Amino acid sequence: MKSIIYTETGAPSVLQLVDREPTPPGPGEVRVRVIVSGVNPTDWKSRRGSGPGEALPFAEVTPNQDGAGVVDAVGDGVTDLAVGDRVWTYLSGHQRPTGTAQEYTTLPAERVVRLPDGISFDVGASLGVPAMTAHRALTVAEDGPRRLQPGALDGQVVLVSGGAGAVGHAAIQLARWAGATVISTISGPAKADLATAAGAHHVVNYREQDAAAAIAELAPDGVDLIVEVAVGANAELDQAVARSRTSIASYANDGGAKLALDVRASMVKNLRWQFVLLYTVGDLALSDAVADITAALRDGVLPVGEGAGLPLHRFALVDTGAAHQAVEDGAIGKVLIDVNSD
Repeated sequence: MKSIIYTETGAPSVLQLVDREPTPPGPGEVRVRVIVSGVNPTDWKSRRGSGPGEALPFAEVTPNQDGAGVVDAVGDGVTDLAVGDRVWTYLSGHQRPTGTAQEYTTLPAERVVRLPDGISFDVGASLGVPAMTAHRALTVAEDGPRRLQPGALDGQVVLVSGGAGAVGHAAIQLARWAGATVISTISGPAKADLATAAGAHHVVNYREQDAAAAIAELAPDGVDLIVEVAVGANAELDQAVARSRTSIASYANDGGAKLALDVRASMVKNLRWQFVLLYTVGDLALSDAVADITAALRDGVLPVGEGAGLPLHRFALVDTGAAHQAVEDGAIGKVLIDVNSD
């Protein structure tokens, strides 16, 4: 099979296209013929490490956490998946060398999820990191639901920072499906169009408006939950627009890794600053996300493509380096790699 590997950290040039034998699934594992591999910021950040030339935990690593394809083989003890099932995968390379930038990948069965009928591989490859992170961000509030379904967020106002990104896109879709009124901050007209296409009821251009005043006009009692992509830059805004007992779920450090808080302002409102990293949320949060995302897919939620607010950028497997570079350069939308034909 064709596989992308790297043997040390560094720029996209460390990625190599090689031939490898597919790994047979062991007990509790399945092998997936990958149709589409999804690229996330975590993939290029892991490849770069903290500097070039670092040793890896494995002799070689195949990147990319997310993907979609068809089950090709199952190991002993696997009863809920079968050869021929259309599936999506998540955390494919977490603490393992086998990501999805290869024609076949062998994974623990719990990281492989059946795709509902009619859901495309493009959608499947776009779910893992973005949709599961969004799900976690929407379910951490002290007074909020632990699970998402229609009606779960009825009467609540959710502020999604950066609604044109992949996580923001999924957060808008899931929050609206669950009944919330969704406000999204964006930086320009093109991104406003994308957030609106994803389902945001209101968009606020923080570069052209007084964002705090605009949000306060839309939600005079304050917002109930904030899904935050740039907590360092937006902490003051978040404190200003939050109502009492609001949770600010921060899943990225866009704009800087330092956070300065007005302690009294947060204390008076009993704010909760919740940090979200998919790799350490725990098995229960992962399984809840899988179940709720599957239900959302059955309801027609989480579409991708420009018309749905998430433009797709496609690359061939041999061009995985260029795909990684596109994400690192801030491509708006979702970067996908076509690995095998459907």
